[in-house]
Amino acid sequence: MASSATSVAPFLGLKSTAGLPVSRRSNAGLGSVSNGGRIRCMQVWPIEGIKKFETLSYLPPLSTEELLKQIDFLIRSKWVPCLEFSKVGFVFREFGSTPGYYDGRYWTMWKLPMFGCTDATQVAKEVEEVKKEYPDAYVRIIGFDNIRQVQCVSFIAYKPPGCEESGKA
Repeated sequence: MASSATSVAPFLGLKSTAGLPVSRRSNAGLGSVSNGGRIRCMQVWPIEGIKKFETLSYLPPLSTEELLKQIDFLIRSKWVPCLEFSKVGFVFREFGSTPGYYDGRYWTMWKLPMFGCTDATQVAKEVEEVKKEYPDAYVRIIGFDNIRQVQCVSFIAYKPPGCEESGKA
């Protein structure tokens, strides 16, 4: 016989919120903008004319020191660094119109993932090699978790000349 501490109450359906207290707060000084919660809206990235890249793409380009810090975080998190490159650098639709289909999602891998890499400068040297070989390609760094078999981080390490810093190409 199961004890009452381990038994779970049966689901009885959703409860009405009519019995919950309602507070009316003045929006004086805050304007009429609200997202319906306690947090007020903030400006987001414009949806027109600016191409979106990977994580950190809303920031200015990373300096060498900042790039090394991001790579070091990736390595300290026990993720495997990998480099990829692409001449386009962003997702788009050209050959299909079905839901979920986008061209440009998959980039070309530069060499094999850097299993056993322990130093951020090793990855930075490989970024320089890709830039030498393909100067007009975008380069991104990916961090894979080889235990969970998932990609954990991805960010642009290099944008080619002629690409505006805002992401407009």
